[in-house]
Amino acid sequence: MTLQRRSLLALAAGALGPSAALLSTGARADAYPDRALRWIVAYPAAGGSDFLARQLAPQMGKQMGQTIVVDNRPGAAGIIGTEAASKQPGDGYTLLTGDNGAMVFHTALYKTLPYNPTDFVPIGFMASFPLILVVNPNAGFTSAAQFLDMVKRNPGKYSYASPGAGSPHHLAMELLKQRTGSFIVHVPYRGTAPAMQDVMSGQVPVMVVDTAAGLAQIRSGKLKALAVLSQHRIAALPDVPTLAEVGPGGSLKDFEAVAWQGLFAPKGTPPGIAARLTAEMRKAILTPDVKARLEAFGLEVAPSDGPQLAAFIQKETVFWHQLIKERHLSLD
Repeated sequence: MTLQRRSLLALAAGALGPSAALLSTGARADAYPDRALRWIVAYPAAGGSDFLARQLAPQMGKQMGQTIVVDNRPGAAGIIGTEAASKQPGDGYTLLTGDNGAMVFHTALYKTLPYNPTDFVPIGFMASFPLILVVNPNAGFTSAAQFLDMVKRNPGKYSYASPGAGSPHHLAMELLKQRTGSFIVHVPYRGTAPAMQDVMSGQVPVMVVDTAAGLAQIRSGKLKALAVLSQHRIAALPDVPTLAEVGPGGSLKDFEAVAWQGLFAPKGTPPGIAARLTAEMRKAILTPDVKARLEAFGLEVAPSDGPQLAAFIQKETVFWHQLIKERHLSLD
């Protein structure tokens, strides 16, 4: 999936320096911020999304001279929190962590949503969570190539767990099934932890997990990593090949799927304030100790500006909506 890889590289390469827009923001932006900000995370505390926000919020708040309060609003695969953010005024005092699900997948998986991605102003891409194909160490799979061969020759024999239908992990496996012509039964769970627990206990042999949730279990030997789903090997698991390296006959040459997160504000946020938020977000992400913590957690940081994030989402939407349509996937 070279489109996504090129887009992510462009985001990193085109990351903003001091924005020219900040030079002409006007009085309203000059006075901003004069009170605390709220950062809505549409997922539970202690997860990867929460970790990212809680690493950046204190640093951004310090830079801006105001407190940024992280407000967890979990439920309905991120829909509840995203809807809540969409109803807030566009005054720069509400932020939202938006991801693949909220900004790309849901508009194809649901017939109706209580929000639209156009209800938000993109502030910038923050980071991606690389995805990893993992198995129970006793499941009998010795390599990614052998796994792909086994499931191809035994359609319907194997099943895979996911944190939930419509998650990046689920759709990454559906992309793998499409590209290899394989049939593996999907077993959706209510979150990553129970899905991972059943893979570790041998109830289900395989799943796609993100680095934030899975690195510790891989390093402890409770899960066996067969391949990363990025176009490149990741620093956290340098000995684990990519699917592009092991795909039979080059069939997975361009394969890539990641879980990503961007920062958004409600529609109507003034351009000058949006530009200020972009600059502060980028500065916070690239603060050495913050960046080190994010990378140690398994994140790949790639701060961008709002227009770059908007263009990336547009490309993601075209690609994943086509897959969702072809696979006849729906959450209604």
